[in-house]
Amino acid sequence: MDRFEEAKLKIKQATDIVELIQNYVPLTRKGRYWVGLCPFHNEKTPSFSVNPDGFFKCFGCGKGGDEFTFLMEREGLSFREAMEALA
Repeated sequence: MDRFEEAKLKIKQATDIVELIQNYVPLTRKGRYWVGLCPFHNEKTPSFSVNPDGFFKCFGCGKGGDEFTFLMEREGLSFREAMEALA
């Protein structure tokens, strides 16, 4: 594993995706997952799901990914900028 991959893994392990996303969207626990209104499109019924293992998925608009993807989509950041923001 190269240094970039090691740094990415360390950042992922140190980041709580639920806590990160709750800075943008109120989430409610539903069993193992957290759900809320999608921050990427308007909706009245929650279709946005967060897996505490480090993934999110909206079943309405189809967006999904990890901590980096969320910040890139939400804040318009590059991957490098998202890594720096989370580090």
